[in-house]
Formats: sequence, structure tokens, C-alpha cells
Amino acid sequence: MPQQQKTRRQTLEEVVGSNPGNAFARYGLAMECVVAGDDEAARDHFCTLLSTHPDYLPAYYHYGLLLMRLAHTEEARDVMRAGITVARKAGNEHARSELEAALDQLS
Repeated sequence: MPQQQKTRRQTLEEVVGSNPGNAFARYGLAMECVVAGDDEAARDHFCTLLSTHPDYLPAYYHYGLLLMRLAHTEEARDVMRAGITVARKAGNEHARSELEAALDQLS
């Protein structure tokens, strides 16, 4: 019987399981959870990622979008504002402008 190929999510879960501090893998896993509609798992992974790697800019934008979709407006605003602060400190104008545009959608 042929061995079933792992999904991208399963592969990322293994990587995160063996190396929980791998920010890129955790971000990828959070995004895979979003795609799969597993919002609770996505939130958990985004929260863990941002608590351990607060400078991981892409997470702020995509976590904020998830919160917007879930109608957690105040929490989404907080995440976007925090991301804007991180982007400013990093000198990343592109990320800052994307986060500001997303934040404006909430107003």
C-alpha cells in the first residue's frame, strides 16, 4: 500500500513540533490554518509567534486580517497598531503602509 503524502500543514506541524522557535515555520503553519478555516489554531499560532518573535512583521498584518474577518475589531486594531510601531522601528515603510491601510478599513 503506497504511503500517503503529508500535507503542507502536517509538515509544518512537525517542524514546529521539533523546533517551536522557528518563526518562519510557525508563520507558515498559522497561514495554513487560515487557509484551512481552522481559525482557533491560526489565532493560537499567531499569538505564540508574536509573543516569541515580536518583530515578525508579516504576522501582524495577517493576524489582523483574521481578527477583522472574525469581527474582533478592537483586537484587530490593537494588532495593527502594534505592527505599525514595529514597522516604524524597523524602518519598513511598505509594511507600515499596508498595516495603516488595513487599520483605516476598520475606522
